[in-house]
Amino acid sequence: MDAAYTIALGVLQGLTEFLPVSSSGHLVLAQSLIPGFVQPGVLFDVLLHGGTLLSILVYFRRDIAGLFRCLWPGGDPASRRLLGFLLVGTVPTAAIGLLFQEPLRALFHEPRAAAAMLLVTGALLWLSEALARPRDGLAQLGMPRAAAIGVVQGFAIVPGISRSGSTIAAATLLGIRGEDAARFSFLLSIPAVLGAVVLEVGGALGEEAVPVLPYAAGVLAAFLSGLWAIRFLMMVLRRGRFRWFAAYCWALGVGYLLLGP
Repeated sequence: MDAAYTIALGVLQGLTEFLPVSSSGHLVLAQSLIPGFVQPGVLFDVLLHGGTLLSILVYFRRDIAGLFRCLWPGGDPASRRLLGFLLVGTVPTAAIGLLFQEPLRALFHEPRAAAAMLLVTGALLWLSEALARPRDGLAQLGMPRAAAIGVVQGFAIVPGISRSGSTIAAATLLGIRGEDAARFSFLLSIPAVLGAVVLEVGGALGEEAVPVLPYAAGVLAAFLSGLWAIRFLMMVLRRGRFRWFAAYCWALGVGYLLLGP
């Protein structure tokens, strides 16, 4: 695969992973327009998610360090509660991913299905701005709401359903303030993305030759653009303007369904 394509796809992944417009949906649509595009399974897509995972680890490094420190005696009680919420949210995500991984894998090669799911993402984003009345911080999240957000994240494996958009929308609809919803969403993604990367890379090793340098360039591009996108989204959340992302998802989904191959 040409490095120019992998870098372009890496930038696309980094921007759309954190902006609530579905990175997997964009990758599926973009790859369908690249002549002769091939990859072993969904390895390249998963590696790009690994690049954006590094963005999260860097941006939220203080939160992550606090989660580790809270495991020791005398650790911060707020961080310990947050860790408990993350563990509860991770369970349904992992269960859904393991149960539906194979049936949903085929959708990564169905760009029209991804385009249709972008319409769903747009609806979630619009509802979160129109109906949500966020009032609580992470300290008031609670186990039931954490589990519900984890269920939503699990079904965001479907290309076109934005993981960040759907989980942030779900959290705000459940009464969590925007910046806290994003913080929880991104921290909750760490075990999910890490698990997917480990499983996919392990399964691809030895199966066929992987173009290491082009893939590495794509991962670096995803990491750098992902850092910028997180900062931008946090600024947007302070203003509560999700409707523009909803309009974008609708326009892209309808446009591809009408004009795409």
